[in-house]
Amino acid sequence: MAKLNVNPTRMELTTLKRRLKTATRGHKLLKDKQDELMRRFIELIRKNKDLRMDVEEELQGSFKEFLLASATMSPEMLGEAVAFPKENISVDIKKKNVMSVNVPVMKFIRKLEGDEGAIYPYGFAQTSSQLDDAISQLYGVMSKLLELAEVEKACQLMADEIEKTRRRVNALEYRTIPDLEETIRFIRMKLDESERSTITRLMKVKELINKEAQ
Repeated sequence: MAKLNVNPTRMELTTLKRRLKTATRGHKLLKDKQDELMRRFIELIRKNKDLRMDVEEELQGSFKEFLLASATMSPEMLGEAVAFPKENISVDIKKKNVMSVNVPVMKFIRKLEGDEGAIYPYGFAQTSSQLDDAISQLYGVMSKLLELAEVEKACQLMADEIEKTRRRVNALEYRTIPDLEETIRFIRMKLDESERSTITRLMKVKELINKEAQ
């Protein structure tokens, strides 16, 4: 807590009172924002945990089927089977404002979406059913993978915003507001001293006038 370097005048006192009011209101708003950010952040963390568990479980199933397919097919045949996918997939990324944080909103753009046969880029005569199952499971988990990436990025951005907001709240709470309050007390004390000195001088002047009048 430190006193600001200002002149102890009534005009300066009025200005500091206004600044203190603004800082106090800003502190409350930032504290409310911090609390809401924390609430949403915790929700995202829980969602991220559940999504990650689902994705890891489904990916393990897909990899297991792929390993089984690798055991029944030659590496060359397996490589040729998945070398040229039929479906063209891209990602559309937009932004959504959540408590002043621009979180990503991701969506797959699929050229042949809805065509079930498009996910198998090979004929079925020389491939195993395990490869079909592996690709089918991998195809099904892709939307969750994208959602997981979206949620994890949102968590990261929100954590950065929480830290930034926390620093601003602490600066107002432990530095700006106490400094303003200390300076206001100092100016009031100086003004009170000046007022008492003025009253004392006026009383002495009045006493001298009364003596001369006698």
